[in-house]
Amino acid sequence: MPNASSTSVATSGLIKQFGRFAALRGITEQFAGGKLYVITGDNGAGKTTLLRTIAGLTSPSRGSISVLGATVIKEVRSQIGYMAHPSLLYDEMSGMENLQYFAGLYGIHDSHRCREAITSVNLDPDLDRPVGQYSQGMRQRMSLARALLNDPKLLLLDEPFSNVDARSAKEMSGLLARLRDRGKSIFVVTHQPALLEPVADEFVFMESGKIVSRSATSQAETQ
Repeated sequence: MPNASSTSVATSGLIKQFGRFAALRGITEQFAGGKLYVITGDNGAGKTTLLRTIAGLTSPSRGSISVLGATVIKEVRSQIGYMAHPSLLYDEMSGMENLQYFAGLYGIHDSHRCREAITSVNLDPDLDRPVGQYSQGMRQRMSLARALLNDPKLLLLDEPFSNVDARSAKEMSGLLARLRDRGKSIFVVTHQPALLEPVADEFVFMESGKIVSRSATSQAETQ
C-alpha cells in the first residue's frame, strides 16, 4: 500500500459565515493522506460546507486550511475530484459525451480515460441513451465517474449513495476502498454511514458547524 503518512487536509480555527449564520465554527483538525473518511451528522451540521471549503469552492471567513500541502487551493485543484450532491450532468448528452466534455475542461483528450472512468463505476461506455433517461442510481455512478476523470489524489463526494440501490452502493463502496488502497485520500459526506462501515478508516461526526467526534466506527455502532 502507498505511504499514507502525509497530511491531506489540515484546518486551523476554520470559520465560515453566511451573514450572521456560522456554518463552520472554529474547526481545527488534521486528516492523514491515503484514508477514507466518512463525514456524517444531521442536516445543517456543516458537512457540505466543509466539503466545499476543502474543494476550494467556498472561502473561509476566518481561519486557515491546507489541502495537499497548499494553502492556496487553486494551486492543487487539478488534483481534486469533487462530486456534488446534484449530478451536474447534461441530460441531453450520453454518458460518454458528458465525460468527453468534462475531460476537455481538464485538458484530457484521451477517450480511453473516459471509457476507463465509466467502466470503473460499472456502467457501459457504449450506452448511447441520454443521461436524462438514466435512473437516479445510474446518474450518481456517472457523476462519480466524472469526479474520477482527472485521477485525483483527493476525492470529495457529497451524498454519493442518494437513491442508489443496495447492490450499486456496495459496488461503489468497494471501488472507494480500492481507490483508497492506491493511496488516494477520500472524504464522503453521507446520511448512510453504515454503507461504508466495512471499508472506512474513520467516521467524522459534525454538529452545529463543529466536528464533535472522530471514531473508527459509525455512530449507529457507538450509540
